[in-house]
Amino acid sequence: MKRLIILLFAAISLQSFSQVKVQVIDVPSIDTVFNRGIYQSFYSYSLQEPVYVKYELYKGGGACNRSKFRFINDTGLEMMDNPEYTSSGYDRGHLANAEDFAYDCVKDELTFRYYNCLPQTPNMNRGVWKSWETKIRQESQSEKLIIVTGGIWGTRIHKTMRIPDYCWKVVQSSTTGKVLHVLLFTNLEKGSTVTEISLPELEKRLGYKLPLSL
Repeated sequence: MKRLIILLFAAISLQSFSQVKVQVIDVPSIDTVFNRGIYQSFYSYSLQEPVYVKYELYKGGGACNRSKFRFINDTGLEMMDNPEYTSSGYDRGHLANAEDFAYDCVKDELTFRYYNCLPQTPNMNRGVWKSWETKIRQESQSEKLIIVTGGIWGTRIHKTMRIPDYCWKVVQSSTTGKVLHVLLFTNLEKGSTVTEISLPELEKRLGYKLPLSL
């Protein structure tokens, strides 16, 4: 009887710990991959958002006029798209950056897909996130890069839309395989920050390995 009580207590404790862990950090499943040629979106049906996006960048930038481009859902699947974003206060934050492909308007327009964006606060998207997009694009002028970028989710929800607590970028040299940057951004309304961390630390936070050519 005593042993049964101990086992029951252990089971309850383990269940409680698991519930707390799920509430703090959600590790979403990757259910499908949208391959647009210039980038691949690793997408979760449960989130109805991309978990992360991977692309290569070399000599990014250009003069394409993006003023008429609008985000679309061209999949036939339900996902967080225009109804959820409209009047939400969140930006449609590109993962594969639009300006990176501004040398070709056809490619540039392909970045305007709802499986290539996450809800980002204007403070982050137009601040530290944009600054690092610019810096990384400058680095691509002399080196071919592999970029993987996505989100980390906790419990934040706007209506039905899951809001990542953090967004992140990993930048790797395609030539040498060296990881150049591992960046963790706080997705906050005010005072968003960016921290450079190690790849093992990021993967520990994510709960999965990233598809890098290491």
